[in-house]
Amino acid sequence: MLDEKGFKRKRFADLFEEMEAKSKEAYGEKINTSERSPLGIILRLFAWFLSKLWQVTEDVYNSAYPHTAQGASLFRLGPYSGIKRLLAEYAIGLIAITGTPGYTVEKGFRVSDKKVVFETTEPITLGVNGTGTVAIRAVETGASGNKPAGVITTIVNPNGNITSVTNPIPTTKGRNLETPLEFRERFSISSEGRGKATVPAIRKAMLEVTGVRAAAVVENYKNVTDSEGRPPKSIEVYVLGGDPKEIAQAIFENKAGGIEPYGNQTETVKDDAGFEHTVRFSYAIEVPIHLRMTVVRSTSFPSNGVSLLKTAAIKYIGGEDEDGIIYTGLNLGMTVIHSALVAVRTEVEGIADLIVELSKDGTTWTKGNIAIAPHEVAQTSFDKISVVIQS
Repeated sequence: MLDEKGFKRKRFADLFEEMEAKSKEAYGEKINTSERSPLGIILRLFAWFLSKLWQVTEDVYNSAYPHTAQGASLFRLGPYSGIKRLLAEYAIGLIAITGTPGYTVEKGFRVSDKKVVFETTEPITLGVNGTGTVAIRAVETGASGNKPAGVITTIVNPNGNITSVTNPIPTTKGRNLETPLEFRERFSISSEGRGKATVPAIRKAMLEVTGVRAAAVVENYKNVTDSEGRPPKSIEVYVLGGDPKEIAQAIFENKAGGIEPYGNQTETVKDDAGFEHTVRFSYAIEVPIHLRMTVVRSTSFPSNGVSLLKTAAIKYIGGEDEDGIIYTGLNLGMTVIHSALVAVRTEVEGIADLIVELSKDGTTWTKGNIAIAPHEVAQTSFDKISVVIQS
């Protein structure tokens, strides 16, 4: 039923009740509509199939709204807000190869950190000193390909002319396929941040930069320097992750004219006429969050329950999981809520009780919330979470 209050689906019980009442109206109050009677069976069959139609109709109604749409219907709403689903991307970087001088390493040479495999994207001939540097790309998409410098040292397809490999810089720009939850959050932000030169619009632009997992914009609209040292009529953009050149370009394209971008990172960008402009911003300060979890388990607690519990906590706070996947988690300035971490017990079967303690330094622990400053972002990791099991 659709009225001014919205759509209300008729359930199986509602449909059967109406059909039973209509039958008694047509054939008399004494007509047998019990579960085993022919008429009762027929009415229940029709009511069941009609309830399915009502359910589909409700799904069609809900597919028009971003907070209730599911699957493809959700992502098809994106263009109406000027966004589209972010696809999974390959991590890229460089690999330094040492081997026989003058030897040509063909495109597709594979290396690894023992978890993620990368391959060279072009051939390279080693120099007279037996070394050379070439671009690499992860074989599979995903944030798990974002690796720190010096960890890609395994040769996947051994070659007698190659003695060692390493990545001199971190690999970056790998990302997972955007989840429905992430898309909904970005949809809300994009609705607030339409246009340019507003705080929501600049934040929206930051979150669209590849690799940026969180962002915040602080403005000083007064005619005096504020307590944090921001000049009059300036903005300071805080970001977590992302390439500095791309971040600076996005700030320049979205800030208002005459407004100074302030921060401790400095980049130079060019406008359409080729003139250079200095753009500043700041990377967010990551606040490490340590967790101690005490689990009272039941017989249904799975064998990998500890890993599942840690992953659930990392998804809430944000940070790197055991398999290298980086989760966005909380945005800048968002408080780490103790009760939200206790609630992750619902994501793992067999937990009768869960006690959670939090710490910034791994020494002083609390069962309360941890406040995060506007220029900070909470981050944890698999190795910062300890789990004690009690039967």
